Amino acid sequence: MVVIPTYNERGNLESLLHRIFLVKPDAEILIVDDNSPDGTGQIAEEIGKNDKRLHVLHRPEKAGLGKAYIAGFKYALQHGADIIFEMDADFSHDPDTIPGFFDKIRDYDIVIGSRYIKGISVVNWPLRRLLLSLMASIYVRLVLWLPVKDSTAGFKCFRRKVLESINLDEVGSNGYAFQIEMNYRAYKAGFKLTEIPIIFVDRHAGTSKMSRHIVWEALFIVWRLRREYLFKKRNMPAG
Repeated sequence: MVVIPTYNERGNLESLLHRIFLVKPDAEILIVDDNSPDGTGQIAEEIGKNDKRLHVLHRPEKAGLGKAYIAGFKYALQHGADIIFEMDADFSHDPDTIPGFFDKIRDYDIVIGSRYIKGISVVNWPLRRLLLSLMASIYVRLVLWLPVKDSTAGFKCFRRKVLESINLDEVGSNGYAFQIEMNYRAYKAGFKLTEIPIIFVDRHAGTSKMSRHIVWEALFIVWRLRREYLFKKRNMPAG
């Protein structure tokens, strides 16, 4: 099941669904819509009436990316999904690369679509945004020793057992920090993570959801996670 949070994405929705089903006809897609004023959720409902592979989860208000994904993951688990994807609705994540994730998930528990595994593969980002993303990933590796080059990437694939092992109600971050937290919790639980190269192209339509609050949350989450892990390790019974 491919989980896609949306907020004002009507300009991308139909073509995105078409592209995903073209490369993976047996996929199911879950749109998690935060009561989009432009009617994205309603459009998804109309399409879903004629295509049972499409599901729609309506949330009453815009409450953040992390909470949208948590809701989507719970839905996917409840409906028996064995492989759960997450991706953006704005075509920054190319649907044509989805088969590559399936090739890798046979041998790993999480597959991350990385912008930095083979140099820098980002198109149309301003230099400031690119540097911010690069420095964030370096910062995460230094503080958490997380072996991931693109720790804030939002195009990824989980095995069911990974999401089942994480207490989703305890995941506290909500912006791009959500990606860091999910990666770290899975890594510390002993799951195998890998990255595959993707080309990230800035959004086709709509507006970016980036804000100063999201940046600060990502900066502070790494220290909270490190402190939490050290506390658990310190309190583990000897032997």
